Amino acid sequence: MHMMNQSQSNFSGPRDEDDDTIDLGALIGTLWRGKLIIAAVTLIFMLLAGYYAYGVAVPTYRSTAVVVLDTKEDSIVDLQAVVGGFSGDSTEINTEIEVLKSRGLAGKVVDRLNLIDDPEFNGRLREPSMRRRVISGIRSLLTSSTPSPEVPETELHRAKVRDSVIQSLLNKVSVSNIRQSLVFNVTAETESPVKSAQIANTIVELYILNQIEVKFEATEKATEWLSNRVSELQIELENAEKKVSEFTARTQLVSIEGLQALERQIKELRDRIDGAALTREALQTRLADLEAAQTPDEKLDAAQDAALTRIFSNGLSSETNQTAFDLRFDTVMTRVRADLVRSTQQLEALRNSEKELGEQLASQGQDLIELQQLTRESEATRLLYEYFLTRLKETSAQEGIQKADSRMLSSSVVPNSPSAPKKSQIIALAMILGAMVGSGLVLLREFRTRTFRTANELEQHTGYTVIGQIPLIPSRHRKDTLKYLSDKPTSAAAEAIRNLRTSLMLSNLDKKPQVIVSTSSIPGEGKTTVSLSLAKFLSGLGKSVLLVEGDIRRRTLNEYFPDMPRNGIASVLNGDVKFADAIHTPDGFGADVLGGEKTNVNAADIFSSDRFKSFISEMRDQYDFIIIDTPPVLVVPDARIISQNADAILFSVKWDSTNKGLVEESMRFFHNSNQRITGLVLSQIDEKGMKRYGYGGEYGAYGAYGKGYYDS
Repeated sequence: MHMMNQSQSNFSGPRDEDDDTIDLGALIGTLWRGKLIIAAVTLIFMLLAGYYAYGVAVPTYRSTAVVVLDTKEDSIVDLQAVVGGFSGDSTEINTEIEVLKSRGLAGKVVDRLNLIDDPEFNGRLREPSMRRRVISGIRSLLTSSTPSPEVPETELHRAKVRDSVIQSLLNKVSVSNIRQSLVFNVTAETESPVKSAQIANTIVELYILNQIEVKFEATEKATEWLSNRVSELQIELENAEKKVSEFTARTQLVSIEGLQALERQIKELRDRIDGAALTREALQTRLADLEAAQTPDEKLDAAQDAALTRIFSNGLSSETNQTAFDLRFDTVMTRVRADLVRSTQQLEALRNSEKELGEQLASQGQDLIELQQLTRESEATRLLYEYFLTRLKETSAQEGIQKADSRMLSSSVVPNSPSAPKKSQIIALAMILGAMVGSGLVLLREFRTRTFRTANELEQHTGYTVIGQIPLIPSRHRKDTLKYLSDKPTSAAAEAIRNLRTSLMLSNLDKKPQVIVSTSSIPGEGKTTVSLSLAKFLSGLGKSVLLVEGDIRRRTLNEYFPDMPRNGIASVLNGDVKFADAIHTPDGFGADVLGGEKTNVNAADIFSSDRFKSFISEMRDQYDFIIIDTPPVLVVPDARIISQNADAILFSVKWDSTNKGLVEESMRFFHNSNQRITGLVLSQIDEKGMKRYGYGGEYGAYGAYGKGYYDS
């Protein structure tokens, strides 16, 4: 098999389809090639934007009033709860912005300027658009022609209309705060310059007036509340003082000094009680000792009486002394008993006095506590009464002198020129958007393209070298192709065939290809034109060339050479006719043609036979070049079968037509058969199409640089 010995250098492998690297050069090139589309889309967008800016958009005028917040409250009395000013923090600033944008304030503006009767704010007063007129007309035709009775306007309907007008006003008003300041810009944008200035000034005026009204209402409410509170406290004070008087009248006059005197008396009584108790205890001990004494000595020690000692010293031997001793001892004992009784009575009296004084102290202490509590309640009520009475006088003095926390820093002026639409900006944005959309369309078209437009794309996708780029030959019929090449030997198409011929001859320097197969993926890709053209130009070198029709099912060569013999390659292989009788040599063509013919034998079987191999071997001895025009690869297997006997395989791909998937499948078929393509031919290239895609003047014989070398 001759193709097995061919160098594999032409095959470099297909590119990696999963490579996600963005080639900026290719991206820019794609956008440059689509510059006309981008320019056209950009122009359309700019024209539409200009039509909108100058013909459709309604001019609007913007006017701004400036208001500033005062953070210092310049009031007579510092009443923070009633007429306090602003501290100037971010929370209060944001609050005031929301107040300026509130529906309540907007409603007051609507009422003052009577915006309900303004068609710009009340959509029900506007002229119906053309679309609404058409819809109304259709409805009137489909429904009864009897006019519907007028529905009386209700309060709810008027409220809805007013709410819609307020919302329209809020949509046309903006409030912003200047950073690091207490200054606010109130901006109104309407279709009338005078109206915009009126709305901005009215919002600020009503905002300042609203602050005064809010403070006035707060002062009135505070005055009313303080009056009620003062009246309540006055009644409570009178009741508290009455309770103190009644308590003082029904109780003994009590003071802290009197309680302290009672406490001192009780302390003295307790000291006396302790002394009396010690005395009684001593008397009880002495009486017990006297009663326990039995002998004269014991009685003498227990009595401790001088008279009894004197009698004892005289001796007790006589009865008289003994009697005197006993009488004196009895006297001493009787006196001790009397002292004990007196001491007991005295102790009891002291304890009774202590108890009475303690009860008196407790009673007077409780009364004093109650009196003090009543007095404190009365004083507390008096203090509250005096405080709120003072506040009532101060608040009453504030009525009518409230000051707003804001002031107008700059009133709005009537604008001289509209603020919108900004025609230059709209057109500039439209130009940018158009360029983006145009670029997107170009990139989308490029992304969706599944065909080949350049030899570089074909080589990168397949890994094979493109050895020929043949432009589209301007001929209406197949037979006119050879006539065009003969009549215009220096045309771009003719030079492209010569380039293909040269590249083919140089594809293998060790052994120039002799048997050449021309095929493609599907019909209509120009493989037959390549075969015919190559045969003609090889014969132009003085070489003997045989063109064999391998596509015997379609017999396309009969369209180029109508007077070909009836018998063809099948009859030659079967031995029915001689090779010389089946050969056709057209006038001016320069090469022999062996056509196809109808046969009952399958074409694949014919080309797989040994007779075909022998036939090719014989032809190698008779001709310098043998070109076989085979069927498409994806249709029948004939091309791969015939290629087993070939030295070179030319694979034609139609420019901007053949799907990449078909080419990939064809390559896979050849690889499965262990066959390699010698070179690719990008055929039927449309020069106008190349220029349309931005490739004109850059590639091959159809480029603009060949104008001075080729015939048109």
